[in-house]
Amino acid sequence: MTPSKPPAPSATPPSSTPETAWMEVEGFEELDDILDDLRSRYDETPQWEFCEGFMAAVICSRRPIAASEYLPVLLGTPAEGEAPDPDGGSFASEAQQARFMALWTQRWNEVATALDNKVESLEDDACYHPEVMDVRGAVADMPPDEQVAFQGESKGELLPAFAQVWALGFMFAVESWPEEWAAPRDKDAAQWLDDALQAVVAMTEDDDAAPQVSPLNDEGKPSTSIARLNAFGDAIWAVYDLRELWKTMGPRVETVRKEAEPGRNDLCPCGSGKKYKKCHGAG
Repeated sequence: MTPSKPPAPSATPPSSTPETAWMEVEGFEELDDILDDLRSRYDETPQWEFCEGFMAAVICSRRPIAASEYLPVLLGTPAEGEAPDPDGGSFASEAQQARFMALWTQRWNEVATALDNKVESLEDDACYHPEVMDVRGAVADMPPDEQVAFQGESKGELLPAFAQVWALGFMFAVESWPEEWAAPRDKDAAQWLDDALQAVVAMTEDDDAAPQVSPLNDEGKPSTSIARLNAFGDAIWAVYDLRELWKTMGPRVETVRKEAEPGRNDLCPCGSGKKYKKCHGAG
């Protein structure tokens, strides 16, 4: 079911309903602008692609995790009830925070809806299409002088592979709540979990094969290998598997441990000096 070339993200799937407002390109650009502003005060603020992967993992998590719990992990913003950390993230104003949350919630609902849709193909408009970038392709399409300037700014750092940042964001969320991603006791379910996570982990690695296609631009210069595109398709199906797995199993149930009751001829733990059967164990 994995296509050799996944479609570019669609901003407005025709299957959207009145209850779901699908985000337009302008919405993602506004999110990027807010993150850029956050980064001016906290340089560890991630790019949107990282946030996109993180969001998908939190949506798939076994336990519902509140925004007040996961946003401080993602953005370094103060947890509820905590004072702002001068070395952490912070919104410029309450209005900026409210706008970010409105856009975040809109995208959250879109991703959750897509992951709950019954789809048979990644080319289905109702399928989850991660908002990812092809940085290598964008640089390859630049004029030579701009490429030189960009490479100078990046100081020789290796450009991320297609969807690599998305996968890193996903696994960051998994690693932040390991108890929610612990393997179930059922062997088949544990194998299902491991296979799905390994498909995402594969996308965190570099694409060192020869570039053969441009994943987001049919007319762009080759920037990505076919193997990478197929792995991306596998990773999307893996996210569907993770969503289904945890929805099927439900949140973890904490084991209630009952203290062992003393024997009838043992001393009563209340300290009375009497035997248990003649004190709190009577009757």
